[in-house]
Amino acid sequence: MQLIRQFEQMAEEKYKMEGKIRGFFHAYIGQEAIAAGCMTASRPDDPFITGYRDHGLALSKGISANACMAELYGKSTGAAKGKGGSMHFFGVNVKFFGGHGIVGAQIGTGAGLAFAEKYKGTDNAVLTFFW
Repeated sequence: MQLIRQFEQMAEEKYKMEGKIRGFFHAYIGQEAIAAGCMTASRPDDPFITGYRDHGLALSKGISANACMAELYGKSTGAAKGKGGSMHFFGVNVKFFGGHGIVGAQIGTGAGLAFAEKYKGTDNAVLTFFW
């Protein structure tokens, strides 16, 4: 929770005060306990998918703070190779299937991820977040 809060405060400062982060920025401040609780209740192989407030979940799933910040800066070392920005972090290697900027888009994709897990015969749970 502390990592998420400090990351968000730094990123918000870079966005609001310094103008270093371009485009949209949707902070995860105040929601850190959601990510922490979900990590406690899930396993590493359980896929996550969410809406546009995705920074905290990406960090909790294991995407590095460096890759997350690089994404906000639009760098190729970012979580989506610098192409997604704040709303579109992605980490297939840690089973984080992104934040989605279209309201509700993650719900159908989350259902598809769940069907894929069932089809593969796993007992994984897919966590689909929307607010």
